[in-house]
Amino acid sequence: MRALVLYAHPDPESFGAAVHETLVSGLRRAGHEVDDCDLYAEGFDPVLSREERIDYHDLASNQKNVAGYVERLLRTEALFLCFPVWNYGYPAIMKGYFDRVFLPGVSFKLVDGSIRPNLWNIRRLTTVTSYGGSRWRTFLMGDPPRRQIKRGLRAVCHPAARVSYLAHYDMNRSTPQSRAAFLERVEQEIARI
Repeated sequence: MRALVLYAHPDPESFGAAVHETLVSGLRRAGHEVDDCDLYAEGFDPVLSREERIDYHDLASNQKNVAGYVERLLRTEALFLCFPVWNYGYPAIMKGYFDRVFLPGVSFKLVDGSIRPNLWNIRRLTTVTSYGGSRWRTFLMGDPPRRQIKRGLRAVCHPAARVSYLAHYDMNRSTPQSRAAFLERVEQEIARI
């Protein structure tokens, strides 16, 4: 399976980096073709420019500044998101990726004013993330990232796409044991794919 891993964390010494490494190495060990897109390492610019916003609905030109990223997205069969949840949302660089790459004609089509999903190539959507707060506090806040992925992002993928969401909560009080257990959980999930 062709897998695209979208990774967003600026610190190569972080727990997020360990999660990313576990994810990528597990996919490779399982024999999957992995396109590892480290948004920080690649210097991805998350800012949607004025020109890009003006060209947003122009299918002939809206992809010109992100064509390589669009090509990688359209080539994948499985999308893996690996990021920390900050302030109950994506890191800005990942949000910028969605703003700039999930364009009309890429992630969706407009047909008579209605949105139609267009990423039918994606048959697996997996998120591996961490939260500073507890699961209960996150639940009370509405867990925006989980909802955005399991509802919004899922809606533009293949109708039969399998979705999984792995989260390590309460990182502010995590222990070496809780972090090791989460990495083991990630390995087990990837081994089942």
